[in-house]
Amino acid sequence: MKLAAYSVTDIGRIRKINQDYVFTSEVPIGALPNLFIVADGMGGHKAGEYASKCTVETIVGEANLSTERNPVRAISKAVRVANRKIRKKALSDDNYFGMGTTLVVATIDDNGLTVANVGDSRLYIIREEEINQITVDHSLVEEMVQMGELERKKARNHPDKNIITRAIGVMDEVDVDFFEVDDVMAGDMILMCSDGLSNMLEDTEILGIIQSGGSLQDRAKRLVAAANMNGGRDNIAVVLVELQK
Repeated sequence: MKLAAYSVTDIGRIRKINQDYVFTSEVPIGALPNLFIVADGMGGHKAGEYASKCTVETIVGEANLSTERNPVRAISKAVRVANRKIRKKALSDDNYFGMGTTLVVATIDDNGLTVANVGDSRLYIIREEEINQITVDHSLVEEMVQMGELERKKARNHPDKNIITRAIGVMDEVDVDFFEVDDVMAGDMILMCSDGLSNMLEDTEILGIIQSGGSLQDRAKRLVAAANMNGGRDNIAVVLVELQK
């Protein structure tokens, strides 16, 4: 299956440092046929910026050296290595103590889409008139929704929406959620993003912008512009992947 991809990050309208980091490769990385990553760092000073960049670069490096063809095993090992590296740095240098990063990773092969997720950065699939969130946020608010304590429509504006329950680098070991979608097809659009996008735009607004046409670059930049227009309260990361015939 042929792919086209475009990625962009933006500092937003409030933050002084861009702690989001993205990576896209439409060609093989090691044994993986392609690789797409979004990371959203957290931590004072420049710790969050370091955490996201180092995590992404470590995963890409590990994947490049790996001969593992099973994407779940290959990504899982790479994420564990990245987690240990961030954790070690955080514990050995006071300037980086408490840092971490969210992470969403995707690869697409003939058997479908494999997604790894830690934190509240997201992956969506857009098909025709529908947008479906594949990942499940590791956040306090999502736990409240799942337990029936909070209505989904109220979650995006909840005061605790930025509290995440899982991240790379904050514990010695990290639990990674994997999702496998075996029915992706030509014409589908995959959107990966940090919460700087999903907290600023409703899913229906995201869908409308994706459906409004233009190149991947045009659509990605319109998503960023819309997030900034709605407040731009955080860094914004967008990766768009189009599945082609």
